[in-house]
Amino acid sequence: MNDPADLVEAPVLLEVHELTVRHGGLLALDQVSLTVHTGQIAGLIGPNGAGKTTCIDALTGFTRPASGRVILAGRSLDGVAPHDRARAGFARTFQSLELFDDLTVAENLLVSAGTPTLVSTLTDVLRPKRHDRDAVDEVLDLVGLRGRGDDLPTALSNSERHLVALGRALAPRPSLVLLDEPTAGLDPAETATLAAVLRRLPERGTTVVLVDHDMALVLGVCDIVHVLDQGRLIASGPPAEVAADPAVIAAYLGQPT
Repeated sequence: MNDPADLVEAPVLLEVHELTVRHGGLLALDQVSLTVHTGQIAGLIGPNGAGKTTCIDALTGFTRPASGRVILAGRSLDGVAPHDRARAGFARTFQSLELFDDLTVAENLLVSAGTPTLVSTLTDVLRPKRHDRDAVDEVLDLVGLRGRGDDLPTALSNSERHLVALGRALAPRPSLVLLDEPTAGLDPAETATLAAVLRRLPERGTTVVLVDHDMALVLGVCDIVHVLDQGRLIASGPPAEVAADPAVIAAYLGQPT
């Protein structure tokens, strides 16, 4: 974890202002406002159905909000398509991993390493970008899979597949990566391996928003935690402070016995 004082002084990277999402008659997000500073690992937690994945979908453009604003590095992303948000610096993972099982691990990362245009796609057929392949090698080292680059994802363990999904999000060197339950299905040792990777990301220049139900992970790696309940933001603050908040205990952590 970083020094909280340093992070408060760091520039604001992500600003979310009164973000509201409706699914028919269901209010999935209700005027959620929060900020994430450059270099932070920010947790976004809450019980099932609280609106965490909906929030990620709205931030990355996969869900259209009813109202509210999303600003990344000073740039308004109102009405901006998902692929253009990716070019602006967003990256995300999905709970279902969404790997290309017919491509090698390195090729899975190479798919996302660049931000192709029509011209670059045509030129890459003749002369692939060396820097994209260098980025893939760097990410394979980062996630501990350098020796598995030529393997298909089907040959990997479940924990290694999770690391490939994380690596694919990191390959384009995003300024902000949003991770949707990256430890789902992992045992404590595998979670610890992933946590070690997450702690290195701010040094690499990548700020993190982490959605996960593993409270030991969230409290152990996050600099700040935001808590959703029934679509509303009910708490924000340092992990220890949030964990002791009566509203959070009642809504998510469970009443003490």
